[in-house]
Amino acid sequence: MTRFPQLVIIICSATATVVAAHPARAQDPAVEQNRRLGRGINLGNALEAPNEGEWGMVLEASYFDAIAEAGFDSVRLPIRWSNHAMREAPYTIDPEFFGRVDWAIRQATSRGLQMVINFHHYEELYEAPEAERTRFLGLWEQVAERYRSLPPSVVFEILNEPHGNLDDARWNTLLVEALGVIRSSNPDRIVIVGPASWNNYRALDTLQLPGDDRRIIVTFHYYDPFQFTHQGAEWVENSDPWLGTTWGGSDSERADVTTAFDQVAGWAKEHDRPIYLGEFGAYSRADLNSRVQWTAFIARQAEQRGFSWAYWEFGSGFGAFDRERGQWRSGLLRALVPATGPRNRP
Repeated sequence: MTRFPQLVIIICSATATVVAAHPARAQDPAVEQNRRLGRGINLGNALEAPNEGEWGMVLEASYFDAIAEAGFDSVRLPIRWSNHAMREAPYTIDPEFFGRVDWAIRQATSRGLQMVINFHHYEELYEAPEAERTRFLGLWEQVAERYRSLPPSVVFEILNEPHGNLDDARWNTLLVEALGVIRSSNPDRIVIVGPASWNNYRALDTLQLPGDDRRIIVTFHYYDPFQFTHQGAEWVENSDPWLGTTWGGSDSERADVTTAFDQVAGWAKEHDRPIYLGEFGAYSRADLNSRVQWTAFIARQAEQRGFSWAYWEFGSGFGAFDRERGQWRSGLLRALVPATGPRNRP
């Protein structure tokens, strides 16, 4: 999620087991890791804030307990590395910040959770890709080297939502360079990458991946209809008039989702890549019943097509967990992880 573009329980359709999107290639490590990612949640608004706590979220060990006990399979951890490193070569990352990320990874892996770590909110890179290229690659070199010995349950995501001046052509060049840096120390690590234009599914056809690297999962983000999911969002200009927008699961509303997801599934089949829905969620100023219905429908549609997913997010404006009360919002939790749903934890 980018902060600048952040009781009736209805479960839509039968619970579907998350399966490999391409059974013929089920032996591929990326397909297997995508299955293990299964159902996930973003620990957003913490380490991708300019400084942890500035957006009201500080990570706690108990959050990882809650996530694991609720039946999630994975955690996605957005990280703003660019705010915690030297501006000039060798672009050294702050050891204390590195230690904080180390701690978060340990919290996840010690509880049997898969973990996705990414580069989030690298605003300078979006604005000036050529000027920031060397620094971006230098930061990735440090991250990849530090985590080269971590288990396969830790997955790297090259960059969240490329956009702005980091257009399709520039991104296709830079992602290959970043992948090369990662592969120099992590030849077998599963890596997630998505298209430019904010990881929009409509931009998947612009994404160019090295065909000989089979350890790649492709991601997209889904927040449609935007006037519903971002109504009243303080960081979205003129979003207050959208307040009161509902989502009731009408035939046309469902068709919008299934058409989009079928397009992604078709791309995945054509290009033989597993798919990770890295973000989806509806802001808390929408009514809860609509949020529950939309969230359940998105999650089940993703699962039916073999997509792993990560809800945006745990405990802030989109949060499925009420941090003040120390408990899950039951409607959203059951929309994400139905009580009788399967577990994908190895």
